[in-house]
Amino acid sequence: MLIVRKVLTPLLILALFFCVLTGCRSNEGSILNTTDPKESTISILIDNQIEQDGIRAVAAKIEDKYHIKTEIETRPSGVEGHEVIKTRLATGDMADLVFYNSGSLLQALNPEQYFVDLTQEPFINNVVNSFKKSVTVNDKVFGLPFGNALAGGWLYNKKVYRELGLSVPKTWNELIANSEKIKAAGKTAVIGTYKDDWTSQLIVLADNHNVISLDPTFAEDLAANKAKFATSPAALRSFEKLSEVYQKGFLNSDFKTASYKDGVEMLEDGTGVQYPIVSGVLSVIKRDFPDRINDIGFFPQPGDSPDTNGMTVFMPAAIYVNKNTQNLEAAKKWLTYFASSEGVKTFLSNKIIVGPLAIKGREVPNNIIPAVKDMLPYFESEDTTPALENLIPLKGPNLPQITAQVGSGQLSAKAGAALYDQDVEKQAKELGLTGWE
Repeated sequence: MLIVRKVLTPLLILALFFCVLTGCRSNEGSILNTTDPKESTISILIDNQIEQDGIRAVAAKIEDKYHIKTEIETRPSGVEGHEVIKTRLATGDMADLVFYNSGSLLQALNPEQYFVDLTQEPFINNVVNSFKKSVTVNDKVFGLPFGNALAGGWLYNKKVYRELGLSVPKTWNELIANSEKIKAAGKTAVIGTYKDDWTSQLIVLADNHNVISLDPTFAEDLAANKAKFATSPAALRSFEKLSEVYQKGFLNSDFKTASYKDGVEMLEDGTGVQYPIVSGVLSVIKRDFPDRINDIGFFPQPGDSPDTNGMTVFMPAAIYVNKNTQNLEAAKKWLTYFASSEGVKTFLSNKIIVGPLAIKGREVPNNIIPAVKDMLPYFESEDTTPALENLIPLKGPNLPQITAQVGSGQLSAKAGAALYDQDVEKQAKELGLTGWE
């Protein structure tokens, strides 16, 4: 039996990390069948924008095999959702399993206080090291990946590109030149969907590969209070790119009120041609516009030199176990099945791969969609860089609001970067990071 309970009125915001769980092979942990007729119930808290089909399928199998029912609770996305998580953890009113971000947002929650250490669980053995790092604090692993990694960059309408004779840009100037031609053709060059303010971040976030290519120690220096966005030319450039898109009039006229769903429709029908976003959106396009998915391509956010062309990668979200759960063994059994070969197969039913795999043992299938094929060469050549939030425990919570202001001309690039530096400083002090005393 699946019970769905709504926590708060949902916002129309897509989760940065909704996607698909990857496969595994050996050492995935044994799953013990139970003959105990007494049923237990596990509650899970998820983002209200996560597709529930795969979770429901897994939950149904778990109930059938282990007499464990699953109660699904939903929370808002974005900043409001983060506050819901913090409040429920602080008050002790938290679900048994929590679906939440990896990286900096996890570390900001003080996971040692609230979540169960999963380091010694057998299913953790197959998790790739790069993901483990994003859910590890003081050598303790707290999360199981829920999904694959995501690429940060630009989705584009390949059909319109062909019609206008455009080539995939390798530099920012080439992207600007393409955008000028698209604008001249009467189409929206860059899709803006600031109603869902998290989407306004992507030009800044997806630029991290370029930042690190120019300033290799920026992440470590930022965490140690030795560098700032406003005073590092490479990092400031990210905000300048965001500002330039607005200043050149590339955005749709309703970008302040357009939603993520509006952006997807513009991209698939070709009225909007380029959309800075995470690759997780591809699953929505595949679901809602299956006849248009082959018209959608992907390219990483270009830097100022073709020699440093590469891609920023976001680690997937994770599933955590509430430390105060009264159903610890059932919760672990739920995760063990979820990560098992059978669980993966169940979860992946009717889903598509939208990024690199987070658990060892499964190869990317041959029938992947074109946009994902566009990403693979960067993984094969290792021309990728993790998102900044996966490198250090810092991501100021007000970045969506700040980038929305910069991206709409309310703040200059310099002012926005300086404001974000203040946001990062506040978070660093709350976390007690060295160098921020």
